[in-house]
Amino acid sequence: MDLHLYNTLTRQLERFTPARPDRVTMYVCGPTVYNYAHIGNARPYTVFGVLAKLLRDQFGHLDYARNITDVDDKINAAAAERGVGIDVVTAQYTEAFHEDMAAVGVVGEFAPNLEPRATAHIPGIVRMCERLIASGHAYAAEGHVLFNVDTYEGYGRLSRRTVKEMIAGARVDVAPYKRNPADFVLWKPSTADLPGWESPWGRGRPGWHIECSVMAEEHLGQTIDIHAGGADLKFPHHENEIAQSVCAHGGAEFARLWMHNGFVTIEGRKMSKSLGNVLLIKNLREQAPAEALRYLLLNAHYRQPLDWSDSALKQAKTTLDRLYGGLRDLEDVDASGVSVEADSVKAALADDLGTPQALAALSELSRDVQKAEGPAARASAKARLLAAGSWLGLLQQSPQDWFQSGNASIDVARIEALMAERQQVRERRDFARADAIRNELTELGVVIEDTPQGARWKLL
Repeated sequence: MDLHLYNTLTRQLERFTPARPDRVTMYVCGPTVYNYAHIGNARPYTVFGVLAKLLRDQFGHLDYARNITDVDDKINAAAAERGVGIDVVTAQYTEAFHEDMAAVGVVGEFAPNLEPRATAHIPGIVRMCERLIASGHAYAAEGHVLFNVDTYEGYGRLSRRTVKEMIAGARVDVAPYKRNPADFVLWKPSTADLPGWESPWGRGRPGWHIECSVMAEEHLGQTIDIHAGGADLKFPHHENEIAQSVCAHGGAEFARLWMHNGFVTIEGRKMSKSLGNVLLIKNLREQAPAEALRYLLLNAHYRQPLDWSDSALKQAKTTLDRLYGGLRDLEDVDASGVSVEADSVKAALADDLGTPQALAALSELSRDVQKAEGPAARASAKARLLAAGSWLGLLQQSPQDWFQSGNASIDVARIEALMAERQQVRERRDFARADAIRNELTELGVVIEDTPQGARWKLL
């Protein structure tokens, strides 16, 4: 099955063909670890994790790098405020980030196999700066090294902005040592109270953009197949990555295909500290099951905005109740030896990561589970539903665990108690009370099925 992906650089849907079929390479810009991750941070790692699984399945080997930015002015400020070293801050929030990602299912085939850290690549950053200076694409000034945008004709090609628009959009520091106001920092000096490393231009630290270029180069090569990240990174971060990488590599293409996910809004409003609506993953995990967070993150196409709301999260939870309810009805069915393909889900994902269509296909397979009759049909239906869920990182726990862990939006204990009471009153031939219990269960969104093996319940 061919994989088609939208390339931000060309503005076209393209059939993806890696440069080397035996080794696909992908780089996704990772977190700057100075605080807890919010739900918007989780979106690229969730959706591009699904892409990682697709690539691994289709091509066999994927080198997927997601970096950790562990030196940055925001980290410096957080460390100074607490009176600790940056390593204390970055260790705390890197661990928290890993916990959050594991909770929302960015693990195993959905996770990167490479996680380079900026501070481990300082020598490579210095070398790239030296190469850019030697080739005339960068210059040293007052302890800084700056990239000269006038030397790269393709600057602005990704974001489709003019240099004037880019200067305004980046809110650049128009410093006297810059040859062009749009020139960006590759290396900057550090005062005694800031972290720094020795370099030919004095003690200093790297700029943000060059960190990713060097980490991508060292782990994936000069030209990578796919570079992805949030839409907010398109400019200036990704634009600057392209400029410095292409020039450092003698004109070689940096990334063959660029992908960007849309923003997460909160009930129609931009997420921001000033509005007080920044939703941290660690807090959301206390309010709802992490699998419901994952479901909602996949509920909109990755290139479109995703609007987060309490009602949408409640609906995601209810949908998972229904999906797990279908599996619960087949807990006695052994589908472990049944070989099936989740073609409808896989086809949706192969069409530019069509996760909404994949979720719709998952729901359709759940309805097939309810209709299945006979041992073979029930085993096949269960196997297809589980296989489909595995492509999305959903339905990976047992129905019993889902319903008994407090994840479900229904009161399982109450339902089971009513079912037991109904059995007792039916044995006493108190059919009026049995009918009343049935009506009460209906109000709870539960339907009773009387089978030769006894009564069982499922969600409407």
